[in-house]
Amino acid sequence: QLEKVFNKNKENSRTDDSPSDLSSTVSDHEEGHSCDCSFEEAIESMQLEHNEHDVPENLEGGIVLDQMYALSPYDLNKLLFAPDSQFRKDLAQLQGATDVQEGPWTWKSGEVLSLTRVITYTKSATKLVKAVKATEEQTYIKANGQEFAILVSVSTPEVPYGSTFNTELLYKIMPGPELQTGEESCHLIVSWRVNFHQSTMMRSMIEGGVKQGLKESFDQFSNLLAQNLKTLDLMELSDKDHMLSALQSEHQSDWELAIEYFWNFTVVLTIFMVLFFMVHVLLCDSSQVQGLEIDGLDLPDSFGELITSGILVLLLQRVYNMVSHFIQARLQRGSDHGVKAQGDGWVLTVALIEGANLASLDSTNDLDPYVVFTCNGKTRTSSVKLQTNDPQWNEILEFDAMEEPPSVLDVEVFDFDGPFDQAASLGHTEINFLKHTSAELSNLWISLEGKPAQTSQSKLHLRVFLDNNKGVETIKEYLTKMEKEVGKKLNLRSPHKNSRFQKLFGLPPEEFLISDFTCYLRRKLPVQGRLFLSARIVGFYANLFGHKTKFFFLWEDIEDIQVLPPSLASVVSPTLVIVLRKGRGLDARHGAKSQDEEGRLRFYFQSFASFNETSRTIMALWRTRTSTTDQKEEIAEFVQHEQEEIPIITEEVTGSVVDVENTKMSKIYTAELPICVTSVMEMFDGGEMEHKIMEKSGCLNYAATSWEQVKCKSGVYERRVCYKFNRHVSIFGGEVTSTQQKYRIANGDVGWIVNEVMLLHDVPFSDHFRVQLRYQIEKSSLARNACKCDAYIGIKWLKVKSINFQLRITRNITDKFIHRVKEIFELLEREILFGTWNSTR
Repeated sequence: QLEKVFNKNKENSRTDDSPSDLSSTVSDHEEGHSCDCSFEEAIESMQLEHNEHDVPENLEGGIVLDQMYALSPYDLNKLLFAPDSQFRKDLAQLQGATDVQEGPWTWKSGEVLSLTRVITYTKSATKLVKAVKATEEQTYIKANGQEFAILVSVSTPEVPYGSTFNTELLYKIMPGPELQTGEESCHLIVSWRVNFHQSTMMRSMIEGGVKQGLKESFDQFSNLLAQNLKTLDLMELSDKDHMLSALQSEHQSDWELAIEYFWNFTVVLTIFMVLFFMVHVLLCDSSQVQGLEIDGLDLPDSFGELITSGILVLLLQRVYNMVSHFIQARLQRGSDHGVKAQGDGWVLTVALIEGANLASLDSTNDLDPYVVFTCNGKTRTSSVKLQTNDPQWNEILEFDAMEEPPSVLDVEVFDFDGPFDQAASLGHTEINFLKHTSAELSNLWISLEGKPAQTSQSKLHLRVFLDNNKGVETIKEYLTKMEKEVGKKLNLRSPHKNSRFQKLFGLPPEEFLISDFTCYLRRKLPVQGRLFLSARIVGFYANLFGHKTKFFFLWEDIEDIQVLPPSLASVVSPTLVIVLRKGRGLDARHGAKSQDEEGRLRFYFQSFASFNETSRTIMALWRTRTSTTDQKEEIAEFVQHEQEEIPIITEEVTGSVVDVENTKMSKIYTAELPICVTSVMEMFDGGEMEHKIMEKSGCLNYAATSWEQVKCKSGVYERRVCYKFNRHVSIFGGEVTSTQQKYRIANGDVGWIVNEVMLLHDVPFSDHFRVQLRYQIEKSSLARNACKCDAYIGIKWLKVKSINFQLRITRNITDKFIHRVKEIFELLEREILFGTWNSTR
């Protein structure tokens, strides 16, 4: 039946039916008879009856909804008006309607056979009007399988002056343009008017109130539809398909570019000189050998010939360089232009139209510009345009589908100087998708940043389109993936809550809320509000006696996240400190508690209901957004390897130091330090020196217990150490807990040995291994008051992985600790020898 419906009457048509005729059709109440067939069969039965009728014009009150969807008209009609429609139930819940009674579709006789039904419900109370009963009468005006028109008459007699009017809505569902994927689309237009039964002095007030109520109601209606269907921007559709096909046809061939590039005075003069020289050779007779000439060698006989030959050589060299540069530029073009995006998810399409007033770094040479676009760690490159400051590209660049919606698109223009030369940047900028509507993105002139670009007022003309080709399924898959990172269930928020969230921060309709928490924002005075987390932003909102505090920043703006221990200032609650990158998040600076010496904004949040859950969620979302493509692929590879792992340790590992002696260790550091053993051991005494050095080396919240003697082991002492790596040390910023044991070297006061077993937390696959370190500090045999320091490292594997996996992880950890141990001992040496440590002791 669907195939039969879809193949009938594909042409669009319009009508001049007056709106008053529509009203009379509905108001003419004749006794209808029940429809015994299904809704689909009834719609099919109306096709022949309604095939001759045109779609009515919009009602004169105005249009409250005008949107296209990636769905056939038949399916959208079924979604909106089929009996027991789940969409209608969700809409009633969203709008607070209760006591919904949906009557059956019945046949209504008249000039044409049509369907009608009556729906009653109680509308929720507003600030001005109490909860009232409403009655909707829905009647099909046209239904031919491809075009649908439904007139809805809404009466609310319980509102003030409600008996004097009723509100009429006209739903028009028409076919939209065919998409590039071959899918159907539809165009939904909803118009309205107020139909007065009798004259009243309150006419203008009633119309104003109805207009405002309809606007709020259909905002919720459109947002709910957008949650269930893929929306298509009207301007985007009108521009995108036609524009992309036009750009394909306008793209110049290599022959056209070659003619345009080589048609200049230098090439023309060179051709003329070569022809002149060849004709001259053919016409001249062999002359008598004279001067320094020998048989077979005819030298120039005059200064004119000598000059001509020199000019010809220079011109040929110039043309050779031009040909070489042209070939290199065409090879540089790559294959990004015209390559279709792969996969399902968020697909970004960039149409690079043209550039204007591009700045030249060298006034003697013309520019050969090309553009590099970067989004979510992926790049696309345009072709090179030769010798122009106002290039015309007309190229289409598509990014493969992304799992999460992109926040920014980085754009940089370069001057091509050859395949092995460093390309010079002519200017750069970024496009923030959260600060532009889809209409603005579809036709965008952007100014380039950078001193030369700003001086020349350089600009690029782009058309940017961001599509979600799987609709709500993409969001569900993203939340499922994030559940594994966060460690808790993440549910898709209701359309109503998503709509309020988007409206609160002025976000585009594709942004969706993931989680929100009650907390305090610490500034001069703490402010209680809510912290909102979405796929692309962190937002805060508070409303204290009408004084509103509202801001948001991108996940990509964050440089570091720190946890401060409870204190009196934080009301005995841990504090989450979010540090932004320099120059980022300036729109949110009014919410920052401070700005550090490097110009980074710092935001302090505290008093969460569940601090561990909040911090874990924030850290997981941040890692997902800021991890590079290689890191994401490596983690995915780890997950695949984990399916094949074989456990070889059955007992829980608690960080015992016993196995350090039996583990194979590799030396990673050795040095003779001009300080005594006692001074070096201050690195392990838990005092101010240790805290100072460890904090400088990237350890946050450093804490250590006091040394205690190990039972049954004379002369062996043990303690616990915990801290957190900052983001410069580890991209994951994981927590570290260590168990350390120290004892004297056998020869009395020669020195100490410190063994350490380090456990990493919140790092992928940290439960697969333990990092084991040994420090050997003893008196130097080379100088008095000097010591020799050696450091060793070993990796204890708790689960068997593939050899390549273990080698890669071992190499990564070893390389990191080679630099880290060296840095720690250099900091210690500088602090003791050149710092103020000795003077303050």
